[in-house]
Amino acid sequence: MKFPDRLPIPPEVLKIAQQLEKAGYETWCVGGAIRDNLLGLENHDFDLTTAAPPEELLRLFKRTVPVGIEHGTVAVLDAHNRPHEVTTFRRDIKTDGRHAVVEFGVSLMDDLARRDFTINAIAYHPGRHEWRDPFKGVDDLERRLIRSVGDPNWRFQEDYLRILRALRFSARFEFRIHGHTLDAAKANVQGLAQLSAERVREEWFKGIATAKRVSKLLALWLDVGAARIWLPEIREKGDGRREKGALDKLSRDPVLITAYLATDPASLLTRLKCSNKEIERGRAIGAWRDKYPDPKSLPEVRRWLSQVGEHVDDLLALPPVRTAPFSLLPKVVSSILAAKDPLTLQDLAVDGNDLIAAGVRAGPDVGDVLQRLLAEVLEDPKRNTKGYLLSRV
Repeated sequence: MKFPDRLPIPPEVLKIAQQLEKAGYETWCVGGAIRDNLLGLENHDFDLTTAAPPEELLRLFKRTVPVGIEHGTVAVLDAHNRPHEVTTFRRDIKTDGRHAVVEFGVSLMDDLARRDFTINAIAYHPGRHEWRDPFKGVDDLERRLIRSVGDPNWRFQEDYLRILRALRFSARFEFRIHGHTLDAAKANVQGLAQLSAERVREEWFKGIATAKRVSKLLALWLDVGAARIWLPEIREKGDGRREKGALDKLSRDPVLITAYLATDPASLLTRLKCSNKEIERGRAIGAWRDKYPDPKSLPEVRRWLSQVGEHVDDLLALPPVRTAPFSLLPKVVSSILAAKDPLTLQDLAVDGNDLIAAGVRAGPDVGDVLQRLLAEVLEDPKRNTKGYLLSRV
């Protein structure tokens, strides 16, 4: 693979780089956009790395956001309020596997040397159209290889999240992980326990969203041992529910896929510190994913809809619905919803006040009677008239 003569640098990014260079600070494009453009993938989110210290970035640009200024990163806002990350050349002088203390005032080579993988350690000068690739990242792109910069054990011990990043990149690009890098990932996998749940969740969810095949991502997490630490509810590579083909056909909804794979979705999503709404979604999927109604029985489908409520779309997206006899279920559900059949207590033609006026004792009895009336209406929606329901009372 040869370097192209030029990269399509967005004008807003080029303007920032030119301003820094004019002030006397060497500035290069780095990061995922370099890698993706070399792979022929569209990515205009170019990051910049520069010799300018953080305080100079704040001085040179009027509209900035100090998104990670302790690590030298400042977001410069363009005329359209879009942020562009600019980071001072840096190197790590102290790490604990989660956080790093960095030193500024170093060279571009020092900055590239601290990066995780060779394919992410390529720099392009937007003004001179020069390339820097000290770790032969372009060769690894051609070989479709994920390889650590330098000693992989040290790279992972600097930040254990890099193990999960290796798995994500491998699944996204369908690249092989270099033998030494893979061995080091397995040897250091216990370090993942030190990471925050939020960082792990972000990597897992981002991996699901970007992997060419989710089954490949899952296989990597299981093989390296990351699933044992953070996703213990996902124990095996595939029983009937986790068949690879079915998994890869699911929409890239990370909560849906996680809940589908886990034996106890609520427990797993809680460990990953998901929102209460996401945890409840997972809980419902876990409770109902093996309990589908017979599509040929409209009363049974209506009762099922009444119970699953807002989670019906999640359940209809799962693999069992693609096979007989449940493959008819989406069409039946659509017809019931289109007909606006009553499915909840709020849909009944009577309410608690009507029942009390009809002689039902106030209190729990009202709720019990309403539930019985709903059961009759789910059996036959034509019964949902005030006259009929009060006659039943």
